[in-house]
Amino acid sequence: MPAFDQHQFEGRIEHPISKRAVVGVVFVFCLLGLGYIGQVWKLQITRGAAFAESSEQNRLQHSSVFANRGIIYDRNGTPLAWNVSNTELDFSERQYINTPGFGNLLGYIKYPKKDKAGFYYDDTFQAFGGIESFYNDRLAGVNGLKIVETNALQEIVGDNTIKQPESGDNVTLTIDAELQAIFYKSISEVAEQVGFTGGAGIMINVNTGEVLAVTSYPEYDPNVLTKGEDQETISAWLNDSANRFLNRATKGLYTPGSIMKPFVALAGLNEGVVTPSTIIVSEGEMKVPNPYDPDNPTYFSDWKAHGPVNVRQALAFSSNIYFYQVGGGYTPTGQKGVGITKLEEYFNEFGFGSAINDPFLGGPSGTIPNPKWKAENFDGEDWVLGDTYFTSIGQYGVQITPMQFARALSAIANGGTVLVPKIIADDATYITKQITRIDEQHFKTVRAGMRDGVDFGTPRGLNIPEVAIAGKTGTAELGVSKARVNSWVVGFYPYEKPKYAFVIVMEQGSRTNLIGGVAVMRRVLDWMRVYAPEYLTE
Repeated sequence: MPAFDQHQFEGRIEHPISKRAVVGVVFVFCLLGLGYIGQVWKLQITRGAAFAESSEQNRLQHSSVFANRGIIYDRNGTPLAWNVSNTELDFSERQYINTPGFGNLLGYIKYPKKDKAGFYYDDTFQAFGGIESFYNDRLAGVNGLKIVETNALQEIVGDNTIKQPESGDNVTLTIDAELQAIFYKSISEVAEQVGFTGGAGIMINVNTGEVLAVTSYPEYDPNVLTKGEDQETISAWLNDSANRFLNRATKGLYTPGSIMKPFVALAGLNEGVVTPSTIIVSEGEMKVPNPYDPDNPTYFSDWKAHGPVNVRQALAFSSNIYFYQVGGGYTPTGQKGVGITKLEEYFNEFGFGSAINDPFLGGPSGTIPNPKWKAENFDGEDWVLGDTYFTSIGQYGVQITPMQFARALSAIANGGTVLVPKIIADDATYITKQITRIDEQHFKTVRAGMRDGVDFGTPRGLNIPEVAIAGKTGTAELGVSKARVNSWVVGFYPYEKPKYAFVIVMEQGSRTNLIGGVAVMRRVLDWMRVYAPEYLTE
């Protein structure tokens, strides 16, 4: 009807809701009610206790109470690595001695890590390199445990310690911190002055095996790496071709050169191929006939013409030709040689070719070349006389670590006792072996030749009035061009009753440079004369 407003429902006829619809709606609501009641029963009655426990666990979380790491001391009680409290952190910060020369010795750590909510997903101090890593089990300690209460927003509202942390053990090293620092300072100054790419220095007690200094250049600063804030510096170190993370003193492999001659002298004397009075003439060059091509002999040179020399003089002046002939023999004069088989035996007696049994001081085994080694590495080539000659002067395939040499040199100084070097003060002193095959008189002869060297030979820059030093230098030629060399100086003192031995290697310097290992050790000795005269007493 036109007069009605249909939008207001005028003129419409209303019908009552059917009973079927009402029953359907009631049925649906009943089902929903029963479901709700069932779920409440399940939550409150059937699994109420479990959910209550779970809820409590969500409110109370376990968290570590960080243990302090043990302190690292030098032999005189000087702290080298210690802990500093920081109220903004849940653990103590690690601090290291702020003196160059301790990076590769001590290593560094990384702190525990937490997530965005403030909870630690890594609750350990990760140790890298040096004493921190190799003796982490002693230094680390045991974390404690606490319960942390949080609210619905995961905010911490309280905590309660239920297990106290146990601090790590302190460790005392055999190192003298001041001596360590001057070794590094001297090596770094000479390296930067004349262009060596690296270096290492060691000082050891030849009677106990205690290592008083073991340093490697270049190095890193443990404080920078532990804090981890200066990413530009850290990145530069990681990408540095100088490999400052390599501990050259313990892990670096080097061609030794003439510092191996004392061991060849011992072999020659003990095998009877020479006596202390045997004279071999060095004219600067040695011609070896070629039986297969007489018109093309092979020439082996000396670094200068030394003239007639005996074993002591040959050691003092470092005659190559003398040791060529002692090692491999010389047919034109009838001079017998030790031979490569026996040479290898004697080198092995002093520990060359085998690793040092110590977690920190140990490193690669190195190489003493022999016919089998050559065949394996040079497509089955035969061993020839020239290989023996060059092995006899520490060249060819000879590879050693500075710490290996410190162990071997100590055995010359103390008369044949091969010690295991040690760096932890409370480690028991023990002996690898006693070399019984070499007569004591032969040790005396070799020691005398090394003393002659400091008196008037190649290491005479070490001649100081305070103490009699015996020494030997070595210049190991590198590569085909031989434009670069490793400069070595090694020795022991006091000469009459040895107590300390030292080893210094300066890495990859110019062969035309005349400043090397001797200059480094002389700086150390001059420092001792003023600041540590106790190291120079007879």
